Amino acid sequence: MKSKLPHLLLVALCALQGVASAQNYPDKPIRLVVPFAPGGFADLAGRKIAQVISPKLNVPVVVDNKAGAGGIIGADFVAKAPHDGYTLLLGSNGPISVGPSLYPNVMYNPLKDFAPIINLGVSPITLVVNPSVPARTVGELVAYLKANPGKITVASPGVGTSSHLAAELFQIMTGTKMIHVPYKGSGPSMAGLVAGQTAVAFDPLSSCLPLIKTGKLRALAVTTQHRAPSLPDVPTMDQAGLKGYEASTYVALLAPAGTPQPIIDKLNTVVAEGLRSEDVKSSFAQFATVPLGGTSAELSAYLKSDLEKWAKVIKQAHITVQ
Repeated sequence: MKSKLPHLLLVALCALQGVASAQNYPDKPIRLVVPFAPGGFADLAGRKIAQVISPKLNVPVVVDNKAGAGGIIGADFVAKAPHDGYTLLLGSNGPISVGPSLYPNVMYNPLKDFAPIINLGVSPITLVVNPSVPARTVGELVAYLKANPGKITVASPGVGTSSHLAAELFQIMTGTKMIHVPYKGSGPSMAGLVAGQTAVAFDPLSSCLPLIKTGKLRALAVTTQHRAPSLPDVPTMDQAGLKGYEASTYVALLAPAGTPQPIIDKLNTVVAEGLRSEDVKSSFAQFATVPLGGTSAELSAYLKSDLEKWAKVIKQAHITVQ
């Protein structure tokens, strides 16, 4: 019988190396890859987190926008980067929870090729209707849809977006059927809904909130587990009677798989402290996002659950992209 001692020594040496690298980490600039173009919330969140990390670890944190393919290009770059803590990813639904099930040519495994660090925050999607729709509650909308099967239109910013998938999950859970009308972006989608070209939409709260406040759209529910502070009178989907429905969007900090746990823990501690600051809370609130935090293990479980949920929805709804 072969001795297990060499193997145990190797494990111990690797652990010591990880501790040593964490003690010296960081000693050079950190690259934070945002897999989207500048200007959106993911970019803002990445830059805000860079501002949190840099002074606390006393090194520059450079935000690198690597946009394309719904975030997949940037995510793939980080998945293949050295696992030393110097290349990080601003992850979100598109490249982590949805893309691998939607695009057959994705070359990374979101659960095996990344080391979760911390959940930065979640944002609600809002179920909104054109005021001409005779429904003021989720229950009334379900009844209206069942009375008009396959006749009512639901807008989205595009095929495979979080808004589209939220609508598909709603139809699966309620046994209803709507006509999907994809637009090129949230702005055109909301403009079409306000103009009456479509009747229903599931849209990020940050983009439809002004239209709700001015009465151009009617909000029936938010899709997170808790009510949105900016819409305190609007129930969650669960409170509105659709038990178990949840379709939030998120931003999270990830590293390449194999990054030493002490480095993950150091980054988690630094970012968690920053998420509790009023500066970060105020910045995130502009996009109706609530800072979260938590452990790397909690983020790992969350990502696994989210990936499985949307893979099932994509399969059941037969969603494909060109």
